[in-house]
Amino acid sequence: MGLLGRFRKKRETLQVKEAKKITTDFEEFCGKDKDVYEALYKLMFLDPRKIKTSMSEAEEKAKLFEKQKDVQEARIWYDIAGGLAIYEGDVEKVKKYFGKSAKLSSEMGYPILKIPEKAVKKASEYYRKIFREEDFRKMVAEEKA
Repeated sequence: MGLLGRFRKKRETLQVKEAKKITTDFEEFCGKDKDVYEALYKLMFLDPRKIKTSMSEAEEKAKLFEKQKDVQEARIWYDIAGGLAIYEGDVEKVKKYFGKSAKLSSEMGYPILKIPEKAVKKASEYYRKIFREEDFRKMVAEEKA
């Protein structure tokens, strides 16, 4: 290996180490509570306000696809309804939708079903924090304009 190859290898190694150190805002927010992080990171929406479908519409679509024996589509719509239930802080609907989704899916686990109250509470705190900061940034940007 030549001199340049050694430098490249060191640089690649440093880049990999730096990439492993990067954490998301949500991961930092969850802190040491890995159970809550694992329960939510695949299921909650970054900005549920941008979802154009209501929770009840998503549930209706899921039921329709379930009747048509389209398991994949039904699971997707139950996941959407569950994600919206997380945002609304409705623990019972979170259990209901993700429970149905878990029954339809053999490959995907739903750790949120083990700790739904704790997960929904943490998600609600996160949404309040994030959207409050976002509103503050918008207000500052409007004042500068």
